[in-house]
Amino acid sequence: MWSRRWRALAVGLAVMAGAGLSSGCAAQGRSAPDGTITVWSLENLTPRMEATKKVVAAFEKETGVRVRLVGVDEGQLPQLIMSAAAAGTLPDVIGGVPLASAWQMYTNGLLDTAAAGKVVDALSPATFNGNALKLTADGATRLAVPSDAWLQILVYRKDLFAKAGLPAPDTYDAMLNAAKTLNAGGVSGISLATDPSDVFTQQSFEDLALANDCELVGSGGAVGLGSPQCGRAFDTYDKLAADYGAAGTQTVDSTRATYFAGRSAMIVWSTFLLDELAGLRADALPSCPECAKDPGFLAANSGIVTSLKGPDAAKPAQFGEIASWVISKTAETAPAERFVQYMMSTGYEGWFGMAAEGKIPVRDGTPEEPGKYRKAWRASDIGVDTREPMQSAYSAELLDALAAGVGDMRRWGITQGQGALVGATLGELPLPKAVGAMTSGQIPPGEAARQAAEEVAALRKSLQ
Repeated sequence: MWSRRWRALAVGLAVMAGAGLSSGCAAQGRSAPDGTITVWSLENLTPRMEATKKVVAAFEKETGVRVRLVGVDEGQLPQLIMSAAAAGTLPDVIGGVPLASAWQMYTNGLLDTAAAGKVVDALSPATFNGNALKLTADGATRLAVPSDAWLQILVYRKDLFAKAGLPAPDTYDAMLNAAKTLNAGGVSGISLATDPSDVFTQQSFEDLALANDCELVGSGGAVGLGSPQCGRAFDTYDKLAADYGAAGTQTVDSTRATYFAGRSAMIVWSTFLLDELAGLRADALPSCPECAKDPGFLAANSGIVTSLKGPDAAKPAQFGEIASWVISKTAETAPAERFVQYMMSTGYEGWFGMAAEGKIPVRDGTPEEPGKYRKAWRASDIGVDTREPMQSAYSAELLDALAAGVGDMRRWGITQGQGALVGATLGELPLPKAVGAMTSGQIPPGEAARQAAEEVAALRKSLQ
């Protein structure tokens, strides 16, 4: 679901980026206050909508503010925003908004940045993860109120690593050595995405690229994919996927299936894998030979790396996504601010608790109880067909690493103010296309980097 939603969103972002939408395109203005706000939620799956309705009902009872809650498919968000902006019917608040969408709305002048800033100030910026605040701001301008995050993680068979005397694969060299060593006996060294038509491939590549300080654009705005750091990233990805990965095109589903079957020693995926890895989702159960007698075998014998480091980087980096609450330019300001503040305080545990493995809270607690929300997150149940507290399924050390990983999170183009370009690349997929051609042996890594750089440069020019 995570990757498919991103795929659909990518196309919509490309449309939105090319539309040149701005707040001046339509008659925009705040509606007369009526004590009712419209809230769109991208958490539109039925169980999550039901969980959100409970929180909203409590808010209405406490405040007297009426809420029209509307579930919105993430892939349709850009088109819905364009239509609503043109008609002057933007919702007051949107929840679960990914970074690229938040930046696109900001670029198009559709956000009340002052209102978002007031909410964060009221809650105390010191209670938020500092990196989450940075990624959702344009300098001193606050785009959104960051809510939760998922991380891209590297999961590995710690039993196989221990038997071979290998260290945790948290660097390029350690990953390459482990993939080469363990690529034997019907087991691939790694499950790594190579599908040229899937955003998941770009997410996986960006994770490794950022680890080596490879950037989509440099500080001056020029495309940076031709840098030596990016060259090494392409070369390393090619070695891992082509030399030590499973044969054929690898997708979001096949990578998971290969690792769950015990046929790969490592996998790059998102934290949404965690409930499935623990055997808590019936349609995606681990199927390794040992799993038939012990459903928890794979989880017990898997280690997890959050931040990776390449040889050209000064420190490790982490790819992931931050979801936020945004307040629209035409919102009924006071109740909208009150609602978002409620969802980040009284209603916060109900919000991130609906899918805790993929909704790591970026607000640790309150000034009075600094660790309140992190503690509640650990105790949250995860799973679909079977539910279990996350702190029972996984170690305290891992949960600490996941929470800390948000602080190392970086994203291509976001802090350089290139949110529109990021959205365009997610729509046109120049990186997955280059990676797919490279890992299938059609072109060498250097040519893949060159082609990707040329296509990104063309996208950047089309946005000017």
